[in-house]
Amino acid sequence: MKKALFAGSFDPITCGHLDLINRASALCDTIVVGVVENKSKVPYFTVQERMDMIREATAHLNNVEVDSFSGLLADYVNSNGIQAVVRGLRATTDFEYEIQMAQMNDRLYDDGIETIFLMTTPEHSFISSSMIKEVFLLGGTVEGLVPDNVLKYMKEKREGKGGK
Repeated sequence: MKKALFAGSFDPITCGHLDLINRASALCDTIVVGVVENKSKVPYFTVQERMDMIREATAHLNNVEVDSFSGLLADYVNSNGIQAVVRGLRATTDFEYEIQMAQMNDRLYDDGIETIFLMTTPEHSFISSSMIKEVFLLGGTVEGLVPDNVLKYMKEKREGKGGK
């Protein structure tokens, strides 16, 4: 497989996301981490901050590209030479949602594009970006649940020093 996409809001990227990126990078020549700009959500981090955090967290992988997009996933996939879309599954509730999305996207993709589901490792199966933000903003510790560089961004953002 030449080029795959792992898309999400990554607000912020978690150790679960990073584990999936590490594993997906071994399956393809290039893995594009696509930061989705969702106009209906108010993100904690800007798109640029999220992209910077992802680049830093994946610097050890030489086949990772980071990009951003808005609109339909299928439009991005079709216009960027993507051959597969990687999705992570934490639990059966994820599967129900993800299978519906995959089937709809399959109707919109050009021929030959596949969706690949990767199971999260058990130690990451409970982690979500929204839970990370909530725990962190209420004063709880998220150390070990997000990459170290992301924790630094989060602390600086909370202290009003921006994302870096």
